[in-house]
Amino acid sequence: MSAQFVADVGGTNIRLAQIENGQLSHIKKYLCSDYATITEVIKVYFDEFPQVKFTAGCLGVACPVTSDAITMTNNSWQFSINELQAELGLTWLGVINDFTAVAYAVTVLDDHQKVQIGPGKSIAGENIAVFGPGTGLGVKHLTPNADGWLALDGEGGHVDFAAVDEIDIAILQFLTNKFGHASAEEVMSGRGIVHIYQAIAEFKGAAAPLVDAADITESALNGSCDLCVATLAQFSKVLGSFAGNLALNLGTRGGVYIGGGIAPRFTDFIRESDFRERFEAKGRFRDYVAGIPTFIITEPDHGLIGAMAYLNQNCKG
Repeated sequence: MSAQFVADVGGTNIRLAQIENGQLSHIKKYLCSDYATITEVIKVYFDEFPQVKFTAGCLGVACPVTSDAITMTNNSWQFSINELQAELGLTWLGVINDFTAVAYAVTVLDDHQKVQIGPGKSIAGENIAVFGPGTGLGVKHLTPNADGWLALDGEGGHVDFAAVDEIDIAILQFLTNKFGHASAEEVMSGRGIVHIYQAIAEFKGAAAPLVDAADITESALNGSCDLCVATLAQFSKVLGSFAGNLALNLGTRGGVYIGGGIAPRFTDFIRESDFRERFEAKGRFRDYVAGIPTFIITEPDHGLIGAMAYLNQNCKG
């Protein structure tokens, strides 16, 4: 029996799955540090299914993909795409950035795999924006082409942080003093939550115990810390402003999607925040963005789903 496979390759773990009848199956997770090479761990997965002949695959990898040579950012793996394809005996192998996989996932998610925040309606075949606060800040735009979708590469997470209100200005000043530059990633990420917390504390002259993003989020959600509530509220506002900027950049009438590991942890908080108000607060272009929908991706396997969507579109064998 022949089959195709997909993988979501991070710095710590690699998750692999088969594609059966257009769905993921046999999802397994391995610790990257247990294997000297990516070839080794994929072969271990293959060996668990001796009745299956794997013919094609797609890997979403947490590093840049600009040539045949791949060097993982947060583990020691390096490999050649062409050599890996030959070693695995595949007729086709796609390797894409992990956030490119997230972008492709949004083209196939159903209503149970995402939550809409605020009004708006997606228009089929129109541009889409995707961004994801996590360890860093990933940003992609999708535009339709003859084959289906094309992900536009870029480093949108490192654009200048754009301040809107006085708290934003305090955050901008805090980051500029600390780093000499305030990028969007230093606000919309795990460490960004800490930066917002520290900046608000400094602005208000409040005590700021040394805490991490998880502590701040937990204390905000249970209401035990006013400073933490203010931090998460400002984080939500900044997400909305940034999402609105992405919508304007490419006229994303197909929607703006938030992926990554942070936002799905407090979807209800974001829904009740000023996220959507800040999304639409674009002056003379308020009406332009008001009809554009915004979503949070809640599907935990969206990286694998995106790799599958990319494979389905691009594997012609």
